Amino acid sequence: MSNLNPRQREAVHYVDGPLLVLAGAGSGKTSVITRKMAYLIEQVGIPGRNIAALTFTNKAAREMKERVSRLVDRKLARGLTVSTFHNLGLNMIREEHAHLGYHPGFSLFDAEDAKALLQDLMLSDAGADAGDELSDIQMTISNWKNAMRSPGEALSRAADEREQRIAIIYGKYNEYLKAYNAVDFDDLILLPVQLFRDHPDILTKWRRKIRYLLVDEYQDTNVCQYELVKLLVAERAAFTVVGDDDQSIYAWRGARPENLAQLKEDFPSLKITKLEQNYRSTSRILRCANTVIANNPHVFEKALWSEHTIGDEIRVIRCRNEDAECERVATEIIDQKLKQGLEFRDFAVLYRGNHQARLLEMKLQAYQIPYRLSGGQSFFSKNEIKDAMSYLRLLINPNDDAAFLRVVNVPRREIGPRTLEQLGHYARARNASMFRAVSDLGAESHVTEKGLDRLRRFAHWVDGTCRRLHEEDPIPVIKQLFTDIEYEEWLHQHSGTPKQAERRMENIWYLVDSIQRMLDDGKGTADEIGIEDAISKLILRDMMEQREEEDDSDKVQLLTLHASKGLEFPHVFIMGLEEEILPHRTSIEEGNIEEERRLMYVGITRARETLSLTYAAQRKQYGEKIETIPSRFLDELPEDDLIWVGQGDLDVEANQKKGKATLSALLGDLGV
Repeated sequence: MSNLNPRQREAVHYVDGPLLVLAGAGSGKTSVITRKMAYLIEQVGIPGRNIAALTFTNKAAREMKERVSRLVDRKLARGLTVSTFHNLGLNMIREEHAHLGYHPGFSLFDAEDAKALLQDLMLSDAGADAGDELSDIQMTISNWKNAMRSPGEALSRAADEREQRIAIIYGKYNEYLKAYNAVDFDDLILLPVQLFRDHPDILTKWRRKIRYLLVDEYQDTNVCQYELVKLLVAERAAFTVVGDDDQSIYAWRGARPENLAQLKEDFPSLKITKLEQNYRSTSRILRCANTVIANNPHVFEKALWSEHTIGDEIRVIRCRNEDAECERVATEIIDQKLKQGLEFRDFAVLYRGNHQARLLEMKLQAYQIPYRLSGGQSFFSKNEIKDAMSYLRLLINPNDDAAFLRVVNVPRREIGPRTLEQLGHYARARNASMFRAVSDLGAESHVTEKGLDRLRRFAHWVDGTCRRLHEEDPIPVIKQLFTDIEYEEWLHQHSGTPKQAERRMENIWYLVDSIQRMLDDGKGTADEIGIEDAISKLILRDMMEQREEEDDSDKVQLLTLHASKGLEFPHVFIMGLEEEILPHRTSIEEGNIEEERRLMYVGITRARETLSLTYAAQRKQYGEKIETIPSRFLDELPEDDLIWVGQGDLDVEANQKKGKATLSALLGDLGV
């Protein structure tokens, strides 16, 4: 505890009632949460198994778990829950599946599975045009679930014909999920909330299990997550939530910074502790962040401060156009790297939208600057892993139509689309899964004899493999699966080179090894899990880690302002400080500038040592050059802390000379 400042210590030691910790950017909130868990176990005497800490990403949960394990004896911490909201929800549904009307081994539909199901429903909806509307419908249904709005409620509150139609599709979508013994990502929170409301006895059981609850990034909770927390803690109000209303940047996916203020109403004895000392940035960077965010209305006032030096001025760089802007960022990175002996990994370039990265990538490549683009292909998005996961999903839940359709013809079994269409029509009419429909006698009058014979051979093999998976050591059975279907041979036929096919097969064996590790890790402990649980956890990990790949190599980091939250870098560039980019046009039109300002605040507070802001005087839009308007956020920065670059007539020749000189210096440094 000696490493904590007075406010942090206060947050750790307070256990007499509900606590809200308002934690500014870089104020050491993770230290507070992990030390509080240690304090609760060692000093307050609450067993680890009765404490739960929730956050939003696997990466954050892993970091917390590792830190707690260094602070507390393993025996005392046994059973401690440190997980994402969705992981806790998955565990609750798994334990209480019977009360929710699900069979063991239910499937978890990811966004693509859900989209495929919605597409099927829309195609069966006369006059529906699936086109661009699909993503909009998926987002609307997701928002309704996060707001705990049932299909019936959505229909009765529909504002127009469009919402009425989506509400009807929503009702069908939920029916089909249930028929497939499947839940989607939003159900992982919604179903436990519904369960606890309908079954007070089950809620009492979980309240006894979780005697103290800690929640990180509370400003990112939606209505449903707030309700889950409220239900779990309502009895004894033993909880600590940590959040920062100034960093709430996910309203588009249902996050409500208002949930921080709502706590005060629901728990009148709520104590509020503010963490305002920042351990990350220079004083000047913090002054800029405080000045910008002060333009937003606040329920809770706070101001970041630091014991670090004042630091360099913030540079605002005006560039001729978007091409010159990207060129300037590239040459600045090389220039600073060479002059100060920095690493490429010390730099990050942040932007409002992914489209801004395309031209920047070209410039970085031209200057041979290595970079990492946030949100690259994750392990689970590789085709071979999607195939393997679909086979595993089908084995634990044969009613999973999305998994069935993915693998029924991979590798090819000469089961054509017409056969699958016939089977699909028959299955829908019977309200059964496609896999179950294959065995029905009635299928013979709907599916061609040859097609049905091939489908039944496939189903027979799946049934046999499924039986062996539960009766024998599952790992050899899974390995045999890939031998049975001759998957490696199929990869060689569908890969550019033999080396590529080998790499893809190695990915499959890595996945199988991961399952083996999960089974081994819990052996002989209270955390022991079966093969179905291991596969379910992998499916959830896939969904949670789409954008969480870690890469420590020496590269410039390129990422959106949204993706930068929670990260920090010595030297930061924020591009596109123009009206209609930052703030975004949609936010201007909808009058939602406050969230854009919070995005700006998040961007500024990523920087530890230097911050550079760039904008283009002209930008191409739909093939035409337009004069831009500098972002209003530039006017909100403290004038004394800024250096404006390129405000006069832009000296094109001088810029080009500087670029060439920098490139020559780089080549010389590399010995070229």
